[in-house]
Amino acid sequence: MDRVVVYVESKVHPTESVEKILSAISNVFPTIRPQVDLEKGEVRGSAEGIEALTKLYNLLRREQIRDAARSVLRKGVEGNSITFYISKQAAFVKRLSFSEPSGEEPLGPIKVTIECDSPKKLIEWLTST
Repeated sequence: MDRVVVYVESKVHPTESVEKILSAISNVFPTIRPQVDLEKGEVRGSAEGIEALTKLYNLLRREQIRDAARSVLRKGVEGNSITFYISKQAAFVKRLSFSEPSGEEPLGPIKVTIECDSPKKLIEWLTST
């Protein structure tokens, strides 16, 4: 696999625990160490390398949602990046659930953007049987 950079971001609402958001991100992307900016009300982080996607790869198999993932990831391809959203609440309990950018999650989802040289190849790797 060529160059891979994974970015995550999430809004932090006043009623939310920053620790729980950090834990949710870590449960899916353990190599990402997000930075918290309470002034902007957000958490952001990134990691380079295919290793950043290992946990996501394994969760897709454990949850048996590779077909759904393939569809979501393909819809999120734009140029050399893939953007999708996952549920904070599901990620917090070490589960994986795809989400819409808004309206579905009361406190908003975690936005994930993967930049890579070949999005189609990456999607195949993530969702292959």
